[in-house]
Amino acid sequence: MNKIKKRYINDSEFKNMVHTIGRMLTPLSSPWQPDFIVGITRGGLYPALLLSHYLDVPMHSLNVSLRDNDFGPESNLWMAEDAFGYHRTDDFGCSNPHLRKNILVVDDINDTGATFNWIMQDWQSGCLPNDPAWNDVWGNNVRFAAVVDNQASECKLKMNYRGITIDKSMKDEWIVFPWEKDSE
Repeated sequence: MNKIKKRYINDSEFKNMVHTIGRMLTPLSSPWQPDFIVGITRGGLYPALLLSHYLDVPMHSLNVSLRDNDFGPESNLWMAEDAFGYHRTDDFGCSNPHLRKNILVVDDINDTGATFNWIMQDWQSGCLPNDPAWNDVWGNNVRFAAVVDNQASECKLKMNYRGITIDKSMKDEWIVFPWEKDSE
């Protein structure tokens, strides 16, 4: 039986990776600025909090623990509506690009891509799912950041921001973050 090799990331390395993402998002480095940051529970909360302070923008959490959650992921329609620029007119809803919020979705690792893919599917299915305007939202108004980005991930979109890149197809390793060491 092959045992997966573990790669331990210490707190200093982790914070440096988050600061790498933060530097990519400073107003001097990027014209795109988030209106708010979404931290994915559990692992995305800490880097989202650090980025929220670093960039001085609000942070919200979203529970998308696909592996460790007995209750299933949390659907959050108001985030989808903010991303889409949802506007209600009479009996219909539509997208108004001027109402769209810039949202940065943050997780500790983009391992398989399942979490980010779930968010894209959930947000789009909850807010005028067949509207072609969604094609303009992803990568423009909604961007993704992972502290560790697995190049072999099956995420439908590439990460806009990353602390480091690994390739699990070449070197399969389990990333152990500083807050996980106590649970081993």
